[in-house]
Amino acid sequence: MNPLFIVVACAVLASLVALHWYVWRRLVRDTTRPGSLVRRVATVLVVLGPVLFVGAFATGRSGLPFVVKQIVAWPGYLWGAVFLYLLLALLAGELVRPLLLRMRAPGERGREAGGAEPAEPAGPAESAEPSAPADTTGTRTSPADEPAGTGSPTGTATGGCAVAEPATATAPSAPAPPAPPAGILPPGDPDPKPRPTPSRRLFVSRIVGGTAAAVALGTVGAGTYGVLRGPRLKHVTVPLAKLPRAAHGYRIAVVSDVHLGPILGRGHTQRIVDTINSAQPDLVAVVGDLVDGSVAELGHAAEPLAQLRARDGSYFVTGNHEYFSGAAEWVDHVRELGLRPLENARVEKAGFDLAGVNDVAGESYGQGPDFVRALGDRDRGRASVLLAHQPIVIDEAVEHGVDLQLSGHTHGGQLWPGNLIAGLANPTVEGLERYGDTQLYVSRGAGAWGPPVRVGAPSDITIVQLAAKRS
Repeated sequence: MNPLFIVVACAVLASLVALHWYVWRRLVRDTTRPGSLVRRVATVLVVLGPVLFVGAFATGRSGLPFVVKQIVAWPGYLWGAVFLYLLLALLAGELVRPLLLRMRAPGERGREAGGAEPAEPAGPAESAEPSAPADTTGTRTSPADEPAGTGSPTGTATGGCAVAEPATATAPSAPAPPAPPAGILPPGDPDPKPRPTPSRRLFVSRIVGGTAAAVALGTVGAGTYGVLRGPRLKHVTVPLAKLPRAAHGYRIAVVSDVHLGPILGRGHTQRIVDTINSAQPDLVAVVGDLVDGSVAELGHAAEPLAQLRARDGSYFVTGNHEYFSGAAEWVDHVRELGLRPLENARVEKAGFDLAGVNDVAGESYGQGPDFVRALGDRDRGRASVLLAHQPIVIDEAVEHGVDLQLSGHTHGGQLWPGNLIAGLANPTVEGLERYGDTQLYVSRGAGAWGPPVRVGAPSDITIVQLAAKRS
């Protein structure tokens, strides 16, 4: 095994353990009593969560029964999303925690201002003693000036003057200095801030931890609902300089990254098909990552694709996940369902050429993209639309004079701040951008990979309407 791989794997595992320990500390240890049932149950959940999360990825491409993959996938993938937002919320809470610890309740502020409750008792040297009675000669005596075991005064009145006995006489002690005003510390006190009590620390920890948990669960809940309800239609108009007037307004339904698998199944496919058919497009383009599993496991889930209705038919190109799932079998299966695979191939439509290339992941299987085969001998005077799963092939598209490339793969980041990471690896994360004379449109996708959750990147099916620039 590659030593570099082992080092990276160990670093990732250590980071995962450290981050989970931090979440457990802030969310469980700091908010619960030692030995309590709540602490024990919460600790088990925090330990079990990452085990299921890793298990969901590990079983995804294993030979285990499909039902086992489904049982592990739901809690495992959902924990991954919950943990991400718990971590982000708790880190944000670190900024608020010091402020909450310094705040004072109304009763505490009153006591600090000299209110009802006095300060803690001072030491013996500063404690107030009852005034000693004065003797008949006018000399005041104090219990502190009496010898132990006697009640007699230490001095003797002689002619109205008190004469002290040398062995026992003491000078009268100086009066204690007045207490400093509220908020002013005695000289030499190094700590200007009162330290929060343990009960206050517990209260603040519960406020921060409870808020973080509520934010994380609410975010994941809303993101899961957005995926399970199905994608929404998005409309984009793309002007093409070479498009003839007769093809003006041509509508292509672009759907990518459906990711049928242990979580998203036949019902998800049916929602996508119904949404596409409701838009009545001229052509349907499925641009990769249709599945996460074999035909034997997911063939039934893909069957609603046979119901797609478009005047000029439906087309399909492979994504990287098809090569993880048996691309050749899936190409044959979608053909049986009525979709036409474009494996480095091109067809002529009224007004433009439609081409498709295999995904770059196919290079490991001897089935990578071949732009020369798909575009090399075409008439460059005609407008061209290219279906390619990953946006990173845009440079080849520009080189071969493509007018519009339609892609997916990025999911728009899927889980914020994943869009920042996706932007490091892709020229465009979502939407329409221009590269030279070529325009690139990237769909956010109709499904979800891993956690069935989307935050900040809602799923979509895009109706791309071609527009002629010349009359």
